[in-house]
Amino acid sequence: MTDQDQLLGLPVPSSAGESPVGHGVVPEQRGPVQRESYGAPGAVAPASASAAADDAGGTARLRVDARRNLESVLRAARQVFGEIGYGAPMEEVARRAGVGVGTVYRRFPSKEVLVQRIAAEEVAWLTSQAKESLYGGAGPWESLAGYLSRAVGSGAGRLLPPSAFRYADELATFRDAADLPQVPVQRGSEPVWDADPRQLLHLLAALVARAAAAGELRAGVTVSDVVLVLTAAVPVHARPARGEGDEGQPQDAPAERLLQILLNGLRAG
Repeated sequence: MTDQDQLLGLPVPSSAGESPVGHGVVPEQRGPVQRESYGAPGAVAPASASAAADDAGGTARLRVDARRNLESVLRAARQVFGEIGYGAPMEEVARRAGVGVGTVYRRFPSKEVLVQRIAAEEVAWLTSQAKESLYGGAGPWESLAGYLSRAVGSGAGRLLPPSAFRYADELATFRDAADLPQVPVQRGSEPVWDADPRQLLHLLAALVARAAAAGELRAGVTVSDVVLVLTAAVPVHARPARGEGDEGQPQDAPAERLLQILLNGLRAG
């Protein structure tokens, strides 16, 4: 078990894009169809060849259906866990996804596995956004406020694992980014997987420290306060599915107004 396993308290896949479980049981695909005697136009294929072709087509359809079901389950899980929390029942996830609860359990043998998958994906997305904000060249306040706007608008902040809050409280005691403890690194230059909440919290702490040093934050604001804003239940439109654009910007006026109030509570002056 890795440090990351202990941090999340759940099994973690080996890479950000890999599911912690298999992709469903797919019937074994038969070998290639031989066409020596029936390859000419108008020739009739033997019954065994036709059956093999039907099996191949059925396998392809099953794969498409399995992928569609997986996407539906993940989308529903983000909605349900974001609204109710990680204590929500799997039956509600299945209902939102429009599938039977057995379908959910075939892909995710326990709720813990599904929770880990969702938490890891959302933390990885939040981490990538934090990196862009920290190193993107914008001013201290603009970087922090822009990040929070995107993160809150996406709803991803509400899917942080509980360990993120505990680590935020630990980092809140450091006021200078230079004093922050180092994130463990693998051999080489890459930090341990972006789905580790510690990496995200270090980036947020650096954004906070930079804004504080520039006099842009109210006295006493810490990374813990920023995480509270990040997880705010602002009623905004859900972030599109990955691959469809990750802008996730707030769309309606009440939600935008509430977010602005929260940001004003952080800013100096």
